[in-house]
Amino acid sequence: MSAMPAVESSPTRSVFVASRAALGALILRDLVVLRKSVGEFVLRTLIQPFLLCFVFLFVFPKIGQAIGGSHGQGAGDFATVLVPGVVGISVMFQGVQSIALTMAQEFGYTREIEDRVQAPCPIWLVAMAKVLSGAVQGLIAAIIVFPIAAVVHAGGVRANLSLHWLIIVTLLPIACVAMAGLGLTLGTSFEPRNIGLMFGFVILPITFLGGTYYPWTQLAPVKIGGFHWLQTLVLINPLVYVNEGMRAAFTDSPHMHLYVIYPVMIGFGFLFISLGLRNFRRRVLS
Repeated sequence: MSAMPAVESSPTRSVFVASRAALGALILRDLVVLRKSVGEFVLRTLIQPFLLCFVFLFVFPKIGQAIGGSHGQGAGDFATVLVPGVVGISVMFQGVQSIALTMAQEFGYTREIEDRVQAPCPIWLVAMAKVLSGAVQGLIAAIIVFPIAAVVHAGGVRANLSLHWLIIVTLLPIACVAMAGLGLTLGTSFEPRNIGLMFGFVILPITFLGGTYYPWTQLAPVKIGGFHWLQTLVLINPLVYVNEGMRAAFTDSPHMHLYVIYPVMIGFGFLFISLGLRNFRRRVLS
């Protein structure tokens, strides 16, 4: 009998190549969805920052009740504080909304998340795709919000802005990834039916104690017996470091030292992503 001819098998892709392709496809899917709902994304991104700037920097000076003084240097100083603050809060809200709220739907009754985890890649990579997609959306939100926040002022009120590009291009992506990691952690920690509690007990305290309306350096007078309790307590709030970093990036006003902001933001990013990946795997396999 004649020997059977050898069948040449085509080389298969490595696990790394297949996972990379799946990761790219997952991120591309999210961006395509974002493009189809760009109007909703812009409105969701702009409404809160616009209202903050409109009320505090336009309406209040017009009626003589501006924070920091109705006109002149006081109102200008508050504008300088608020503009980078609304950029930071936009990055945080985008990370939470684009991931946590979406996961509440995907882990809900329909279990839509099961379609994603069937991708040819590890489960943790599916979660990382959502983090990267949320980080990109946070970056887009910052790009949209900053020009509007910088110009929505009453006459005579001017924010003293100064762009420090090295800080912008290095710190802003770190902040976006960290806040997307926060969204992953929250989205995998709260049951879909309890998503309202997340905003009431987590997001609101983070927002109001995150230094959006005031710099961290000005909390020093709040103390008991020489102990700066509030200035110390808010150091567990990641939004403090985001907002202080935005002030370092967009203004020359006093801010927390950069050698503190950078490592703490990176640390928060690793912490949130690690917790989120652990929770994501547990929720998927449950």
